[in-house]
Amino acid sequence: MNSNVIAYTVGKSNNSNLYISVQNGEVLVKAPWYFTKSRIQEAVEEKRTWILEKIKEYNLNKKEKLSLKPIKVFGVEYNLKVVYKDIQIIECNIYKNIVEINLPKKCKKLDNETMTNILIDKMYKKIAERELDSIMEKMRVNLKVVPEDYEIKEMNNCLAKITDDRKIIINPIIVKYEKEVIEYVILHEYCHLLYKRHTRGFYELIKKYCKYYELIERKLDGINY
Repeated sequence: MNSNVIAYTVGKSNNSNLYISVQNGEVLVKAPWYFTKSRIQEAVEEKRTWILEKIKEYNLNKKEKLSLKPIKVFGVEYNLKVVYKDIQIIECNIYKNIVEINLPKKCKKLDNETMTNILIDKMYKKIAERELDSIMEKMRVNLKVVPEDYEIKEMNNCLAKITDDRKIIINPIIVKYEKEVIEYVILHEYCHLLYKRHTRGFYELIKKYCKYYELIERKLDGINY
């Protein structure tokens, strides 16, 4: 496409003046009904510099104020906003109903969707690292049992599991859920340190620390833990 050609849409009106605007990157011309095509083209050419600046400004804003993509943190839905700034280190802020990720301008050349997904995964992992220690400690104190180790690690269709060597592995995407759900999943794994199978004793222990566990299990229907 020839970059020197300005595409525009014309709307005729009964006004005596011609108006040119740039809306969402599109050039709109409202001209008196009696204006010829050549006269309209002449008016557009006269405003060429201004029009191109407005289009450039729109495209820049479109890149710098990227998608509002819903994501969840602790059961609350936030819109995702990605902004390119003159910074060296990636920043992440949560405020009101928005998760804002600030990227260095040099990242503009990278595929946005891929970069965004990587950043979301990293964000979930950082939140998990910050939040899960206290929940793990709470379960250790309540149940008076300790796993050999625990690890935060991405897994497919699994929020948490316990290995044969008594290590608890937790998927960082668990922080999408409400805190009561997170606590229940970790409680579930701690109970497996005492009961390998879902026996009567296992569920009696679960119910002792999570009275309404069945409601939470319905929320997690189809997800392994």
